[in-house]
Amino acid sequence: MKWFVDHYAKGHETDWQASPSRAASLAGTAPSLVLTCAHDPLRDEGIDYARRLEREGVRVVHLHYSDQIHGFMSMGRLIRAADQAIDMMARVLKQTLWPPGPVT
Repeated sequence: MKWFVDHYAKGHETDWQASPSRAASLAGTAPSLVLTCAHDPLRDEGIDYARRLEREGVRVVHLHYSDQIHGFMSMGRLIRAADQAIDMMARVLKQTLWPPGPVT
């Protein structure tokens, strides 16, 4: 993970803007969608982040794929769950960004 941090956030490892879970508070954060996978070195951090958002009153949808690897989303030609996950995320984001209006 050090290699990735050095390439992604060298010198900003403790900055909340590089790692939002380091923020003192997440209250008031925009509604969030967090996707985690069982076979991902960042799984636990993602799960903790989704739980913290919820604890701090942020509307969050957490999708967890118990049989996938980090990066599976870009493997739609090989992993059927990738396309399914993209469809699911699109539905969640659409509902969040454009909630249904009142029925007339």
